[in-house]
Amino acid sequence: MLVTAYLAFVVLLASCLGLELSRCRAKPPGRACSNPSFLRFQLDFYQVYFLALAADWLQAPYLYKLYQHYHFLESQIAILYVCGLASTVLFGLVASSLVDWLGRKKSCVLFSLTYSLCCLTKLSWDYFVLLMGRALGGLSTALLFSAFEAWYIHEHMERHDFPAEWIPATFARAAFWNHVLAVVAGVAAEAVTCWMGLGPVAPFVAAIPLLALAGALALHNWGENYDRQRAFSRTCAGGLRCLLSDRRVLLLGTIQALFESVIFIFVFLWTPVLDPHGAPLGIVFSSFMAASLLGSSLYRIATSKRYHLQPMHLLSLAVLIVVFSLFMLTFSTSPGQESPVESFIAFLLIELACGLYFPSMSFLRRKVIPETEQAGVLNWFRVPLHLLACLGLLVLHDSDHKTGTRNMFSICSAVMVMALLAVVGLFTVVRHNAELRVPSPTGEPYAPEL
Repeated sequence: MLVTAYLAFVVLLASCLGLELSRCRAKPPGRACSNPSFLRFQLDFYQVYFLALAADWLQAPYLYKLYQHYHFLESQIAILYVCGLASTVLFGLVASSLVDWLGRKKSCVLFSLTYSLCCLTKLSWDYFVLLMGRALGGLSTALLFSAFEAWYIHEHMERHDFPAEWIPATFARAAFWNHVLAVVAGVAAEAVTCWMGLGPVAPFVAAIPLLALAGALALHNWGENYDRQRAFSRTCAGGLRCLLSDRRVLLLGTIQALFESVIFIFVFLWTPVLDPHGAPLGIVFSSFMAASLLGSSLYRIATSKRYHLQPMHLLSLAVLIVVFSLFMLTFSTSPGQESPVESFIAFLLIELACGLYFPSMSFLRRKVIPETEQAGVLNWFRVPLHLLACLGLLVLHDSDHKTGTRNMFSICSAVMVMALLAVVGLFTVVRHNAELRVPSPTGEPYAPEL
């Protein structure tokens, strides 16, 4: 597994670099990129945001390994993950209201504090302390994915009065560098685990200075902004009405809940599948992130004017790839007949599918869900998503270790088949809907069926 992991990492990284370099050479410079004031504003945002993302990714490869290092059983580790997921969904429901009331800058500083405390709890062997750390991690995750974006959009539009058309460019670049940071973070986690002499807790200790620096930069360089508080009940009620009145929204939410709940379970299972075979966890994680980056690059190429595939096509492909990968895993994790290389390849395919899925889903959500109802609808999407993931981990908690992993992949396969049926249903509903197509680059009418 050691050689396989490093070889896969090199091949995937070279593929990503090749695709991105060719895309950059072919892409003309944009108007926003030549504006000095905009570039300075972007840099102020990216400095803080990228430090926060790097600290988040740095902890990912060794979380499960850390709990194993503390001699917890797989069932106990499953409960820790369930606690983290439950915390994420509870805080995620109120995060937008909290950020608007507290202030976006203060919320970003609060993120740095709570996530630093979360990392410090990893130094304890006490199970209750680790449970509290998972709860703090859920709050921090909710703040990470709400406060930073809200601060940027308000500053971009209200304080600097830049064109709204430049906002997607900022977040597209942030998404690309988020993948790059994830790849680098896996290598860094492997390095600090080997060199710091602290074992699997080392990446969590190394993340604290990054979080402190992010909080200090936000405190010093950013201005504060607020928004009027939105009634949580009204937001959820509007989202529920939208969800029930539009079949496209309901099907899209079903696909998201099923697909992403399986991904949460995959995040839990990959370490116990590969670690017993000597896999370098940091390099394996970097390989996963490189595969996801490759999928994102393929999405951009597929939807370009040369190929002009539609996001609906690529969403269908992503679900099919995950279904195939999970069927592979049901065989490669059979007790007594484990094949770690096949499992690793299946995991890489899942990450490649994620690289195709997330931009496709993001495009379709923007087109299908009215902007005023997006927060409420996404709240309703999150609830079944996390409930399914928690249910899966609790089922695993009650299973025998040797057969539980294989059985869980079998259950995930069935869940993804249901997601595939939902994709077929959505495909049937929207196949003649021109609104859900990427516009033709020539400006001429383009109306092939989805």
